[in-house]
Amino acid sequence: MSRRNLLRGAAVGAGAVTLPALLTACGDGPGGNKNEVTVGSNSSDAVPKKAFAAAFDAYEKESGKTVKVNTTEHNEFQQNITRYLQGSPDNVFMWFAGYRMQYFAEKGLLVEISDVWKDFKGFSPALKEQSTHDGKQYFVPYYYYPWAVFHRKSLFEKQGYEQAKNWDQFIALAKKMHKDGIPVAFCDKDGWPAMGTFDYINLRLNGYDFHKSLMAGEEAWTDRKVKKVFDLWRELMPYYQKGALGRTWEEAGQGLQQRKTGMAVFGMPHPGQQFPVNERDDIDFFAFPEIDPQFGQDAVEAPIDGFLIAKKSRNVEAAKDLLTWLGTAKAEDVYLKDDPNNIAVNDGADTSKYSPLQKKSAELVSKAKQISQFLDRDTRPDFAQTVMIKALQDFIDNPKDVDGLVNSIERQKKDIFSASVS
Repeated sequence: MSRRNLLRGAAVGAGAVTLPALLTACGDGPGGNKNEVTVGSNSSDAVPKKAFAAAFDAYEKESGKTVKVNTTEHNEFQQNITRYLQGSPDNVFMWFAGYRMQYFAEKGLLVEISDVWKDFKGFSPALKEQSTHDGKQYFVPYYYYPWAVFHRKSLFEKQGYEQAKNWDQFIALAKKMHKDGIPVAFCDKDGWPAMGTFDYINLRLNGYDFHKSLMAGEEAWTDRKVKKVFDLWRELMPYYQKGALGRTWEEAGQGLQQRKTGMAVFGMPHPGQQFPVNERDDIDFFAFPEIDPQFGQDAVEAPIDGFLIAKKSRNVEAAKDLLTWLGTAKAEDVYLKDDPNNIAVNDGADTSKYSPLQKKSAELVSKAKQISQFLDRDTRPDFAQTVMIKALQDFIDNPKDVDGLVNSIERQKKDIFSASVS
């Protein structure tokens, strides 16, 4: 689920990326087949790919219609998303809630589905808000997954480690692991994993409202509050794995599975997909530790994935029919039977068969006072892609020059946020 080039297509003009094979392979021809709906899928990893196949198969049996899935490698799909939507896109495509959806709605690349939403049941007002732009709905949420500090239960038991509740305990735990020759897992070759750590430190130190305003371009990156985020982060860096910029999220997850590392700030699917089935019950997590007591652990990072209809869809009627079904609790139940690394968003979904990890994850999010998406989903895609990926990687490479870092971010932010989204 790499986002290294997440929205290069969204961040720049259509001519800035190479026309991928997916653009010529997708679509359903002039007029379209009214009994077939095509789906552009970025779920190229084995576990979600199998789960989506089961969900679409269930829809076919229930509706009598045919679903044709065009799967593209996850990173390639992200990298070429704008060109894809401007070319010959599938009727339905997989994407993200919040700013990720709003950006394309504002650019006129999506079909409004407010009529589909009128009959939905089981979605909270917050989910509807994440699916809305300018008072209109464009997105059908399907599942979410929280970010937290993941680790192996058995390793913690063996080494006598205890889950950290505050920053001092977190640093002490990292030091103990380091002394035992077990580093903290860390990676950022993909360009997005480090964003989760930045988000959580900022949320815990400065609160959700400040974080949200910072992502919206309303706060200065040169503010001492932001500098403090990087100063605190630097305290953790001596205990990280070396060579983070050359390590993928898959490799970091495998290191955790192999007990080569002690813990990692990750989203639930990231370690989950790297552990064999018979070891998944050994995965545990704790909420990112408290830094300032006034904010506690109130905010939880929980990205939402789902489905949209491309404006250039040749079969909007069939697309809306599929989205109507995908918005049901039954559709989520079918999917989650084969993917234990995510959580249903529909209140009517069957949670009785959830694994202990899923139950704990759902409880973490349900108790949260605020929910953020993720840095590259909560801010403008051009800012996330062209500024923040490089900025965080520069910080990882050289964490000493915080003043130079935030000054550079602020200069570029002003240029980007002063320009029109279009």
